[in-house]
Formats: sequence, C-alpha cells, structure tokens
Amino acid sequence: MSQTDATEQSLSGLSRIAAFLRQQDWQDGERLGLTPTQMAILHLIRRRGPLRIAALAAQVGATQATVSDAVAALVAKGAVARVKDPADGRAVLATLTQAGERTVDDLADRPNALDDILADLDPRDRGDLNRILVKLVRGLQEAGAIAPQRLCVTCRFFRPHHHDDAAKPHHCDFVNAAFGEPQLRLDCGDHEAADPDQARRTARRFDTGPPA
Repeated sequence: MSQTDATEQSLSGLSRIAAFLRQQDWQDGERLGLTPTQMAILHLIRRRGPLRIAALAAQVGATQATVSDAVAALVAKGAVARVKDPADGRAVLATLTQAGERTVDDLADRPNALDDILADLDPRDRGDLNRILVKLVRGLQEAGAIAPQRLCVTCRFFRPHHHDDAAKPHHCDFVNAAFGEPQLRLDCGDHEAADPDQARRTARRFDTGPPA
C-alpha cells in the first residue's frame, strides 16, 4: 500500500467516526431542542468555565456571528447567562446556568456506542490512541488549522519520558506524579502553555521516545 493510499484509508476511518459523532449530536440535539453548535458551546463552557464569544468561536470552529446567535438562543432557553468579565468590565462572558448544567449532565448520561468501545480498550491500545490523537491535534494546532488546545505536550509542566518505567514514563510537575500514555490529556484544566523553545524540546522528546 502506498503512502497516499494509507493516508486515504486513515482519513476514511476518521471521517466515518466524525460522521457517527455528528449523527449522535443531531439525535441528542433533536431530543433536547438544541443544535450541535449549541451543544458544543455548553460542553465547552462546562469544561473551561465562562468564556467570551471570540474564545467560544475559536474553539468551536465557527464564526463569531454564528456563535453569538447560538449563545443568544441558549440564553433564551435559560441554559446560558451573560455576565460581565471581571477582568474587563466592557467585555461579556457566557456562563452556564443551573438549567444549563442539568442539560450537560443529561447529554453526558446518553448511551453512546463509541463510549463503550473506548471503555473496553486495553491500556496499550488506549495509550496508542491517545499518543496518535495528541500528534494529530498538535499538528493541526501548529498548522493554524485549529485554535490552541490544552495538551500535555504543549504544557510547561509536562516531562515526556522522564522515568524508566515503561507503564508510567511521563511526569507532570503540576501534580508531581508519573503517568502513562493512557492518561495523556488533550484538554487539561491545569494546562499552562510552555514557551516556544520548551514546547519544541518537549515535542521532540515526546516524538522520539526515551533515550536509547
């Protein structure tokens, strides 16, 4: 199989998974009277806390106008409230209401075939998947195709292949603990971006693996 064929097969698989997730979002949204964009906004605010429209748009991958309309609809539904940004009184943040919190809990409780499949992965497969996802997301981020994400590999606290333990080779300085690739984070609430030089060194060490 040529490299082009292999790439096409990988893209075909990712496209099939993405299509399943979109279908799931439409089904869940129809049940709750929400669009996929509105659900993405609710999940994002739940993970990251109150956010400005511009930040929501960057992370959701939609225009600010689209996200502004979606937030307005969520405000009308009572799921989101607008509050002043304590860091800048001229700016407004979108935050979840108690009703919005309940909606996100409802979405999290939905049955999902992919959730079950991921839960059944053995630690080695889970680690392989996480490592590949980190590389893909980091690559898209570096290409400017998506907004910066809160990845372990871009965090100043991350020390890849710091330990000799094959099961827990990495180290997080924030919690001062070793961990393995099944625990790699693609969206960590404690993330602090590394400076560019450290980020390049960390990525190179993560990609090349432990010293021979």
